[in-house]
Amino acid sequence: MPGLFGTLALPAYAALPDDPEAEVDAATAETVAAAVQSFRVDSTVAELPIERSEISATTESELAEIRAAEAAAAAAAAASVGVSNPGAASADLGAIVSIAMQYQGVPYVYGGSTPAGFDCSGFTMYVYAQVGISLPHGSVSQAYGGTRIAASAAQPGDLVVLDGGSHIGIYLGNGQMIDAPYAGKTVQARAIYSSNHYFVRY
Repeated sequence: MPGLFGTLALPAYAALPDDPEAEVDAATAETVAAAVQSFRVDSTVAELPIERSEISATTESELAEIRAAEAAAAAAAAASVGVSNPGAASADLGAIVSIAMQYQGVPYVYGGSTPAGFDCSGFTMYVYAQVGISLPHGSVSQAYGGTRIAASAAQPGDLVVLDGGSHIGIYLGNGQMIDAPYAGKTVQARAIYSSNHYFVRY
């Protein structure tokens, strides 16, 4: 494609002397007024593509589809690394209750984690180990290591975390738990004594 050509007429003052008071005769003024300048645009510039920018908006239905796809991808990723559904029990909760009830009467021993004597987290750690779940020895660690669940979803065998993690036991259902209470007491089934509690599932 050939280049673009054009002409541009220069105004008379473009060729006038720098001295504003200098006199210019009529012939010079007429020559200046008629003066033209030619220009040429190189063909490579003339042929550059012109792109139109477009602005678009995502509709509500498109956003909903995107979010659904992201949620599905997140679920697939969680499944691939073995993350279980927080609402589903990964342990045999019934077996946990059955095992825990066998240790009623075992004395409380600070730091204890065997049937010779338990503290609260030593008891839950020992019972859960019988169903293949390894818990740390410490009520706060156990509370944060599992998945917190709603009270309405809690099942017998889940952990009961009391008073911000200062105590822990095993839920029996109907407002009851089994735990190793404190020095001078033994493992026993009793009512959940504090309204400040929540449930954790492993």
